[in-house]
Amino acid sequence: MVVRAEPRAPRAVRHWVMRTIAELDVTGAANQVVELLTAEIVSNAVVHGPAQADVTVRLSVSGSLVRVEVTDAGHGAPTVRHPEPTAASGRGLALVEALAQAWGTSPVATGTSVWFEVDADA
Repeated sequence: MVVRAEPRAPRAVRHWVMRTIAELDVTGAANQVVELLTAEIVSNAVVHGPAQADVTVRLSVSGSLVRVEVTDAGHGAPTVRHPEPTAASGRGLALVEALAQAWGTSPVATGTSVWFEVDADA
């Protein structure tokens, strides 16, 4: 799925993930975790990436492993922050780190790709 880096992108991607993951027979809490983490990474692309640039989301399932990759035109490497409890934002990658079995970033020709994996059986 490709969306523009604009405020409505995380919601659109979340709905797409919800439909796609249901078609792939991923059930239980894993589908909600994948939705949440994907929306968090897309939100980061919207907030920190170039305005109105394309954000590409790929979702794949291999056995019980669900993998999501979000690629944007930004060239920085995202870092996990641990904001104060009263901070309004800054928890996205901390959620990814806590809920995904694995995650990482990769520079690509067009920007940066952030990926995570969730084991649907875990």
